[in-house]
Amino acid sequence: MKPPAPPIPARFTVHAPGRVNLIGEHTDYNAGFVLPMAIERGVSIAITRRADDACTFRSASEPGVATFDLGAPLTPGRTDWTRYPAGVIAGYRRLGWSIPGFDAAVTADLPAGGGLSSSAALEVATATAVETLCGRSLKPLERALLCQRAEHEFAGVPCGIMDQCAVACGRAGHALLIDCRSHEIRAVPFGDGDVSLLVVNSGVRHSLDDGEYARRRAECESAAARLGCRSLRDVTPEGWAACRDALPDRERRRARHVLTENERTLAFVTALGRRDWPAAGRLMRDSHASLRDDYEVSCRELDLLYELASDMPGVFGCRMTGGGFGGCAIALVSSAAADATAEAIRRGYRDATGIDAVMFTTAAAAGPRIETR
Repeated sequence: MKPPAPPIPARFTVHAPGRVNLIGEHTDYNAGFVLPMAIERGVSIAITRRADDACTFRSASEPGVATFDLGAPLTPGRTDWTRYPAGVIAGYRRLGWSIPGFDAAVTADLPAGGGLSSSAALEVATATAVETLCGRSLKPLERALLCQRAEHEFAGVPCGIMDQCAVACGRAGHALLIDCRSHEIRAVPFGDGDVSLLVVNSGVRHSLDDGEYARRRAECESAAARLGCRSLRDVTPEGWAACRDALPDRERRRARHVLTENERTLAFVTALGRRDWPAAGRLMRDSHASLRDDYEVSCRELDLLYELASDMPGVFGCRMTGGGFGGCAIALVSSAAADATAEAIRRGYRDATGIDAVMFTTAAAAGPRIETR
């Protein structure tokens, strides 16, 4: 006999983590490989059930209250942060789910615009809240795909699956090697007392809906078409050597980044398995150089953080993480030198820019969790 479903709590809190990408940047929408991990900081939503068909969203960091009618269709058009939860709710409505009314209070310890997937964390937290309220659930990958569609339709960002998948499927002590074509996920151990991951916020807000992200994606798609492939994932070394010089310069550089970044990502996984931190660090540095020169998504501040960290003892490697145009850098550092490294980077960055950078170390965290109140 099937056991009865647990009662739906009247009040509960959902926490969804942010993410960093260790390596594999701008490869997800090219059907390539990525290696993100969920982090210990994230987004929390305190949920209180209502007796009617309305839901409200308020944020501790943004003014005002947004109200949705759960009995009416939700369509794109919002321009503020509430477009993310609106898109998620619309996705469940599309599946035919009847969602009870609720009030949602959002808090976060992720820097908005920091490239740590605050939007994906908000989407996955909203999805987890909706599933809890409805007493049913999707599989983690299905939840990630629903959230990705919400970002496409309601935020206008043609993102790949990496961010939502990293948040929804995060596993403590592990990074996730994601094949963005097959959606196969392999958990890769990433937790060693000898090394730490330092996250440094440049203080420059990034935005993926300003057209530059979509432009990079279009350039990759054009390059793949010129090479006779459906995506850059399909380009063979032989095909690249034979046809690369026929590409326009910009498309050639975009494609070169994607092809070499896929190779670096798989090599990085091998280095982690061997605990070969110098090799992992070299791959991170090569990744940043490729993102800076071939993909052109870095910025002066991220390059400065890269240069500061790369010159310091105890740092194996450093790179920008996320979509670019601002946001955060990550550094793989010796745990014994982590505090001194962080202070030296903070001091050097402040002297050069006047910005007192927010930074923290993090372990690989689990996906969303629910706490009853």
